[in-house]
Formats: sequence, C-alpha cells, structure tokens
Amino acid sequence: MTALKQLTRLLRECSVGDGLVTPPPRGASLTGAARTAVQDLLQSLELDSGVTLSLVYGNGCFAVGRYEDAVLVYAGLLDLEPANEVARFNLALTYIRLRSPRDAVTLFTQVLESDPLLTQGYYQRGNAYDDLAEYELALTDYATAIDLDPTGLRAHYNRGIVLAKVGRHDEAVAQFGQVIQLRPGLSNAFLNRGASYDELGQHQMAINDYHQAIELDPDNVNARFNLARTCYYLGRVEEAVDEYSQLLGRSPEDAEALNNRGLAYDALGEYEQALEDYQAALVLQPGFAEVFSNRGAALEALGDNEAALAEYLAALETSPSLAVAHFNAARLCSKQGKLDQSLKHLAQAEELEPGWGAEAAEDEHLQWVLEVRRLRDRKLGE
Repeated sequence: MTALKQLTRLLRECSVGDGLVTPPPRGASLTGAARTAVQDLLQSLELDSGVTLSLVYGNGCFAVGRYEDAVLVYAGLLDLEPANEVARFNLALTYIRLRSPRDAVTLFTQVLESDPLLTQGYYQRGNAYDDLAEYELALTDYATAIDLDPTGLRAHYNRGIVLAKVGRHDEAVAQFGQVIQLRPGLSNAFLNRGASYDELGQHQMAINDYHQAIELDPDNVNARFNLARTCYYLGRVEEAVDEYSQLLGRSPEDAEALNNRGLAYDALGEYEQALEDYQAALVLQPGFAEVFSNRGAALEALGDNEAALAEYLAALETSPSLAVAHFNAARLCSKQGKLDQSLKHLAQAEELEPGWGAEAAEDEHLQWVLEVRRLRDRKLGE
C-alpha cells in the first residue's frame, strides 16, 4: 500500500477525513500513536513532491498542527482549481487555527455562496465570528447550523457559550438544556448551565448543576470551583471549604482556589489556616495582589496591625489600582494616627471605586478622617 493510501485510511480512521476536514474541538490536533503515524507518512510523501499538492497531504498537515504547510497546500489547490470548495473550506478552517478569523470568514462566506445548505460552513463561520467578538453574527450562524441539523451538538454548545458571553443567560440556560438532551453525560454542559443559573441569581439550580457535572466527571475542577464559590456566596462556608479542599486535592497548584479557601477559613475565624492558604497561593503566584490584601485582613483580625498594613501596602505595590487595599490601608493608617497617609489612601480608594466613600462614612476609624478632610476643604475654600 502506498504512503498516500495509508494516510487516506488513517485520516478516515481518526475522523479527520480525506476531503472536508472534520476537526476536533478548536485548538486540538492528533496525539499519541496516531500523530506519530501521520507524521511518518507525511515525511514519506515529502520525498515525492508530486503528491504533496493534494487534499490528503494538506489534511495530514492540518491533523498534526502543521497549519502553515496546510495553507500552502490548500491555497495551491485553489490556484489550480478556483472552484475547489473543499480546499476553500479547509483553508478557512486552517485560518481559524492560525488566528486569522477575518480571512476565515471571507472564505466560509464564499463556500456558503456555493453551497448554502452546508451546515459545517455556518457552524465554522460562527466560530470565526466568535473569535472576532462579533457575537450576534456568531449566534445567527449557529442558529442556522442548528436549523439545518438539529442534532449538531457543537453548534448548540457554542451557541450557549456565546449567549452567556453576551449576558443572555435565560437563553443560555435553555440552549444548554438542548445540549443536555442531546448528550446527557456531558459534564461541561451542566457546568455552563450552572454558571448561567448563577448569573440569574438562581443559585440552588446552579448548585444542582455543578453537582451533576461533578458526578459525571469527578475531575471537573471548574465545576468544583464554581460550586465552592457559590456555597461561599450563600454563606455555606463549611461546604465551600470542603469543595475547595476536594478541588485542591486534584489541582494542588490552583492559586485562586487556595486564596478562596483562605477567605472561607477567614470567614470561619480560622485565621491561621487562612494564612497558610494565602502563603501557599503566593508561593505559586508571587504577584497575586488580592492574596496580600486578604492576608492583611487575617493578620488584622489577629491583632497584628503593623504586619497587616505591610500586607496592604505590598498588595498596592503589585496592583496600585486595588481599591480595597487602599481602603484598608487608609483605615489602619487612621488607627495609627497617620492622617496624611490615611487621607491619601482613602482618596485613591474613592477615585477607583466611589462606593468606598459611603463605607468610610460608616467606619469608626475613618469618620474622623472624613471630618478632617471636610474641614481642610472648607478652609481652602475660604
């Protein structure tokens, strides 16, 4: 059997195809033994330049992530056969992988002018529009793809993702419901529907979906993260600690999960454990400004105001626009009688987030600072 025939058979077996490319989810390419076999066959074919200008060779390049080579093949075929819509479609797909979605849209539009019933044309152009952040056009193309093929799982799924991106969470919930009907075992469909339920304030529905996502895939760390975060928001802090702990058992280098579990420990008054989590988070991500700020709050709760202020200032060195750190620094400076520093940090907090002014008016340590500022402003106005 010739190398070209072997490659053709292998691409069919791997569901890539020897005509229109059927790509795996965006960004993926073949792995393992299949990838090695395709690469070996491509190398064999390259010894015979007469077969490198063929769809099979181009699809092989696409399958292993050699996208620049695939472009040369498909573009070369179009030069020879301008009406070759398969090469045009595959070239458009390759441009998506090369992060050139505008070129992909142009080519998919040409393909659809030739074949207006090509479901994959609408679906893939929708993906390109999504990459361009032209979300309404993406939604329209996904809807057309669904009308043409109501069982098209990816079009349903991606339409749900884009609906959530644009804040149309009621529709996203319904769309992911369609995905779940088509594929009841798809963990991420429950994860994403749960996220939209959360955005709608339907938190128990969200929790139910996160639990289902985890039941289907215990390693779905995003579902565990969302579940823990929602439990914390609802005041179910011990549940949040448990879920973050289970997540960290599977993904121990998740600095954000460590930070959030620290916040949960803090809410339970377990400040030493909170500090351990914050320290672990900073080892993983030394520039994590929110962790410095949260560590300052835990130290303040333990009565170590000097260390707490140092943490708030460290947070601001990393992220000068962190309003909560400015506010907390202002409050501690006030407690220590550092009026000018307190005024400076309070002004910056209010400039970044005006709501901190109302918080200051209710804070016993900042009320007098506000009064001094008011008196100074009055004097300057005289």
